[in-house]
Amino acid sequence: MARAQIPDSDGLAAVLATRGEAPTRDQKAMAVRYTLQLLAERAPGNTVEVRVPPFGATQCIEGPRHTRGTPPNVVEMTAEVWLDLARGVLDWDDAVQAGNVYASGQRADIGGLLPLLRGRFAE
Repeated sequence: MARAQIPDSDGLAAVLATRGEAPTRDQKAMAVRYTLQLLAERAPGNTVEVRVPPFGATQCIEGPRHTRGTPPNVVEMTAEVWLDLARGVLDWDDAVQAGNVYASGQRADIGGLLPLLRGRFAE
């Protein structure tokens, strides 16, 4: 069964709401899930697992399929860091060097796929 897709209008509204000083948990959750959805659409596959706890995770990038246990290529970060990367407010290399992103595995560099929103929501 396919996952329900977040409509662009709802997802973009949530992303915009997270730019404010105090987004609700629901707004943050929808913004994270929507941008993870965009990532999976941009780079379909199952080689890298991108985790943004506690709101969501997705698999992306073509290559060897992972099916059990901890995947060999994992990227994990907070919702705030993820949304800044997705909007283009934060640079991938800077986030990794600052220790704000955990990236493990040969294919865990997703910097070339970011930003997802092409700077439309940069601050």
